[in-house]
This record gives sequence, C-alpha cells and structure tokens, in this order.
Amino acid sequence: MQEPIAMQDTLADALASEAESRSDFTPAVTPDFAPFVALEAAAAASQRLSVLKSGDTFIVNDLYGDIGGSAGVDSDGLFVNDTRVLSLLRLTFGGRAPLLLSGSVSSDNTAFTAHLTNHLLPQPDGIPVPEGVIHLQRQRVINGTVLHEAIALTNYGEREVVVPISIAFAGDFRDMFEVRGTKRSKHGDVQAPQIDGNGVTLRYVGLDHIQREVRMCFEPAPQQLLADRADFMVQLPAAACVSIHLSVSTAADAQADRTAAQSQAGADTPQSGSPAARDTGRGALRASLLQAHRVMRDRRRSAARVRSNNPLFNAWLDRSIADLGLLTTDLATGPYPYAGIPWFSTPFGRDAVITSLQTLWLQPALARGVLRFLAAHQADEDSAFRDAAVGKIMHETRKSEMARTGEVPYALYYGGVDTTPLFIVLAGSYAARTGDMGLINELWPALERAAHWVAGVCDRNRHGLLDYQRGAQSGLSNQGWKDSHDSVFHADGRFPDGPIALVEVQAYARAAFDTMAHYAALRGMPDAASRYAIRAATLRERVEALFWMPEENFYGIALDGQGELCRVMASNAGHLLAFGLPSRERGRAVARHLESTLFHTGWGVRTLAAGQPRFNPMAYHNGSVWPHDTALCARGLARYGDKSGAVRLLEALFEAAVNFDMRLPELFCGFTRRRGEPPTAYPVACLPQAWAAGSPFMVLEACLGITIHAATHEIHIDRPDLPNGIDWLEISNLAVGDRTAAIRFQRVSGQVVPSVEHDGVRVVVTL
Repeated sequence: MQEPIAMQDTLADALASEAESRSDFTPAVTPDFAPFVALEAAAAASQRLSVLKSGDTFIVNDLYGDIGGSAGVDSDGLFVNDTRVLSLLRLTFGGRAPLLLSGSVSSDNTAFTAHLTNHLLPQPDGIPVPEGVIHLQRQRVINGTVLHEAIALTNYGEREVVVPISIAFAGDFRDMFEVRGTKRSKHGDVQAPQIDGNGVTLRYVGLDHIQREVRMCFEPAPQQLLADRADFMVQLPAAACVSIHLSVSTAADAQADRTAAQSQAGADTPQSGSPAARDTGRGALRASLLQAHRVMRDRRRSAARVRSNNPLFNAWLDRSIADLGLLTTDLATGPYPYAGIPWFSTPFGRDAVITSLQTLWLQPALARGVLRFLAAHQADEDSAFRDAAVGKIMHETRKSEMARTGEVPYALYYGGVDTTPLFIVLAGSYAARTGDMGLINELWPALERAAHWVAGVCDRNRHGLLDYQRGAQSGLSNQGWKDSHDSVFHADGRFPDGPIALVEVQAYARAAFDTMAHYAALRGMPDAASRYAIRAATLRERVEALFWMPEENFYGIALDGQGELCRVMASNAGHLLAFGLPSRERGRAVARHLESTLFHTGWGVRTLAAGQPRFNPMAYHNGSVWPHDTALCARGLARYGDKSGAVRLLEALFEAAVNFDMRLPELFCGFTRRRGEPPTAYPVACLPQAWAAGSPFMVLEACLGITIHAATHEIHIDRPDLPNGIDWLEISNLAVGDRTAAIRFQRVSGQVVPSVEHDGVRVVVTL
C-alpha cells in the first residue's frame, strides 16, 4: 500500500503531475490548502466551458460567451499559436451580467450560441423593464484567425426600451506555458492600445522580437469606444430585433500566420487582414458559418459512417467524430489531429499516431497526413536540450514566445521514446489497410532512419531494450505516454535511476521491427528483412525473460538503469496485449487482471492497480482512467480471445461518456463505480482530447473483429460482438482499396451476425 502522505500533497501532486506531463514547467507555489480551492473551482468551471477552434486559433469561453468571467479559471481565452491574445471578453447588460438561459456549441463544433435575458432594467422614464423581457443571443464562429460574433437583442415587451450594452476586453499576451503555471522573470513590451475608427488594436512585442496583436472591430460603431471597453445604448422598439456585430482579428506571429494560410486545404478560408476577415457584419458571420459547416461536413464524409439502433450510442460516436473534426488541422502535409484543448492544441507525435491507429479502419486519410508531417519533422541532428537524435520522431512542436526564445525546449522537441517505433507501426498499418505502397516508398528513407535509431538505442542498452534518459534538466523526466514525473517507480515507491526501459515500449519496438522486416522483404531486401525479424524475435524473448513477475502473473512496468525490475502492476502491460507480444498463456493472465477490480473501475481501466505503491485515483497517471489507455487494453483483450471483456470495456466507456455529456475527457478519476453515482471528473483534463475522442472506434473495431486488407480487397470479421442494447449496427462507405463496402451487424438468437453489401470485396467471417 502507499505510504501516508500529507493532506495537501494528495491533490497538489495531481495538479503537479498534470502540469509536468508533455512539457515540464515550474509550478506555482501555493499555500497548503490552495490546491483544494483551485481544484474545486476548476472542477465547477470545467463544466461551464465551451470550445471553438480553427487551425492554430481557438477560444475557450464560459456558457455566457465570456472570457475571464469565471472565478478560479485561468484556462479560458482566445489563443493563437500558443499565445493568449485575448484574456478578457465580458458582456454586461445594464451594468451587470445578464441572466443565463443556455449556452452551447453546435453538434458539429462549428458555432457557439448563448441565450441570455435581462434582470430588472431601469429606464430613463423611471419605469423599469421587468426581468425576462429582453432576449439576447450571442452567436460566435472562428474562421481562419478571425472570430466573428453577432449579438442580437429582441424586445418581447410592449414598449420601446433603452438597453445599455458594454463589452469589456483585454489581452494579456501570456504564453501558454505561463497560463499553465510557469513563472517568468522577464516579459516583452505591452504597447498602448490604439483606437482607430470603430476598432481597437492591442499589441505586444515579445522577447523573441515578434509583434503579436489582436484587433476588436464593432458594427455599428459604439457610442463610446475606450481602450478596454465598447459601450452601446441600444434603442429597441417593441417586438423588434437589433444586432451588434464584432470581429476579433488575431495575429500572434505574422510569419506563422502566412505559413498557416499556405497550409490550409481550404483556400477560401479568410485570414486576418483579408477583406472577409475585416468585415464585421452579418454577412461575414454567415459566410464564416457556411465555411465552417462545409469543412466539418467534408471531414465527416471522408470517413466511413457508423450507425446503430441506439440513439445514445449514435450520439456518442457523432460527438467523437465532431471532436476529431474540431481538433484536426489541415496542414501542407495533410490533415493532422492536434492533441487537445486547451493545453495541447498543437501537433504531438504520440497522440496523433495513436489517434490515427484508433480511426485507421474508418478514416485512413488521417494517418497519411500524420505520417507525412512526422517524416518531414524527423530529427536530423543530435541535441540534448531538445532530446533529439538523428532519426527520432518528434514529441511536440510549439510556436509560442517561450519556445522561440528557448525558455522551454518545445519549439521542436523529441523527448518521447515511443513515438519513433509507433511511427513505423502506423506506416505499416496504414499500408496494410489501404494498399498504398506508394507512401511506403516515399517514407522508406524516414522509416529506415527511425528503425536505425531504435536499433541503436537497443544496442547500447545492456539487455537490448529500448530505453530513455532525458538529455537536459529542462526535458521530460519520463518519456513514455505516462510522462509525468512520478509515473514510474519501484514497488517500495522510490523513483528509478535511468536509463529506463518501459515495458509497453518494447512491444512497440518489436512491432516496429516486424513491420520493417515485412516491408523490407516486399521491397526485395532479404538481408535487411532477416536482420529486422531477428531483432523482433530477440526483443520479445527479452521482455518475457526480464519483465514477467510469476508471483503476480503480470508484467512489471519498467527496468531501471541497473537492470532492476520495477515490480509494479500498471496498465502499461495491457499495451503488450494490444500489440501481440506476450505468449497466449501470459496474455490471458494479464487480461484477467485487467478485468478484475484491481484495474476495472466500472468506467474503464485504471492506469495503476489499486493497492500498488503511489496509487491514487485522483493522480494524473497513478490510478486515473484514460479512455485511450482503456481502448488499447480492450484491443489487447480481444486479441487474446477475451471478446466479452472488450465488449464490457466498450459498455463502460459508453456509460462514462453519457455522464460526461457524450464527450470523453482526456482522463477522469479512477474511483470504483458506485450505484447511482457518475464518474468523477479530473478538474484540469483537456476537453476535447483527440485520443479520447478516437477511443470508441478502436474498441468498436476490436469488438467487431474487423480487419481490412485493401491489397487483396478483403474484409475479415472474427467473432463479432456488441454491447447489450445494440441490436444492430451498420457501417457504410467503408473503403477497401478502390472499392467500398457496407456491413450490417445484426443480433440473431443471441449471436451477432454480419451481412455485407459490396462490389468486388471478399468477406471472410468467423463466428
């Protein structure tokens, strides 16, 4: 069991672990009980935040449509290129906040709408307007780097009224790492606001000598326009509607904006500075809405469609597809899923690869874009500061001021040990799924460099394992997917010395060598194929010999630099099953543990088994539930014959999603499910998060047992199963090479039976 810890450390460590994950930073020092206050405020506010995104620009606002209006929340704002350019946008109605009726984002994530009404509203004639007579609607959309908003006031009273409206605004131009808690000793220069006609421009020149700016424009012109506020006095006749329009044009980095503009697949998307962007009226809003709807529609149409008889299940899948569409950015190399909002709205390597694997069977074009981007950013030199080495695949890239100045190493950072082998695995899986050998040929030099890096690290490890150790103190201390500082430890709770070899990373590396062996053989390279095959077999043998714990019938989480096993039971072992490394007997033993109450909370799989050292269901990686981790475990269960276990995990995630408004967060707390109680939110989780949104599709693929071989135009279906309450499920527009198929799974006499409509596609079914 975990040793006793101070009360303030329990929740403070949860925040500190989250903060260090993906990008280390120096957390703010807080009084002993401040974490409780911060968590309570964040938990409440997280349920009130809404998100819109377009390219590298996104907004996080509350249900009123305001920024900077929720106590205890500092994650809201308008961000572009990892800089918060707008830290305050607050509407007041007669000198006070209006009454909230509702606030929500459209089902396709294209527009935010808030419905508000008035408090008792004083009038010049002394007769106040009663509460609930004036309806105020805020509608908002982001197009390119421009936010458009229409504020419509409707008078449902019987006399003309005067409605005073004020819109306060400010830009703090804080770097994303500052927003997350990093303390900086120096800042750039915030310049004096410039009022020009019906607009105000706020500017900041950073330490990187880049000018960042945001311009607020209003139509009609306000009665009073100040450096931080626009005031309107609206004459509103009875039964009439009057609108105010505003646009917020952002430019955090002019060069980055030009690059993003060139990268966008839709050339008709207005960028800041274009006539469409400068237009603040209803026409610009409507044009932007149409463009946003069109982009989302096209993304949906590029994927196969899944429908069932269960409306709630359909809503979950639809929301997941919409979230993936929201997070996907069209780059010059193709579509790329940014990791999550607000903290990780940027390209991450590992997250994008896992998300692509989750959705590969339905939407292979996403994987193609990810592979090309990662190959284009493969390391071509060694750098301890960036944890880079020739052939390595990037962990993340940032465009913010602190990244540009080198205050943090994340402008282009390579501190992920698993992204490189997973890049190879994704390339092989994509080629098998699509038959696109042209991409394999295009990427082959990058694949060989990646495999050479993996092999080189294995050769330097005393046991032939793929390990990591950060090159500089500014880098991530842990470099697997559980990359918080306290996620790897020994059974007595002490942290291991490096280099550290994580158990699941060896499965990725083994699968990468198998992939290289297969495609080297196809390319007429028998000697290379043989060498890769030998490496794969050797790595598998060493994992079985070094990581297996016979007393626990489970694999330890890692080997430290002295070759000592960290004898800890964690969900990492489930990834071994997902990638097919263990023997059948050991794989099934691991599966039984994953299904037991040690791991299975009723809502998903814990990252750490209950009762292990450092177990804490509120910790970022030491007892919480991550949907993508649960999805990989479900894939592993199905692969080792436990299809019913995979179905139960699909049911668990579905029921969790229902309690999270049909949107799975990045993670949630790992408390055991209790009758009548919902799952417990993790306060600072990203929402949406790409690999959480992709999770239902990986689990569904595992439950249905679908494997697509495009080169031979075949679909294999192995013992399909579905959760209770789903009597039929249809998949349409499923691409199989240059052909398509539709599959209907129907429950018949207790068994799920597929029927296929296809044109020249061979279907092999095992029931």
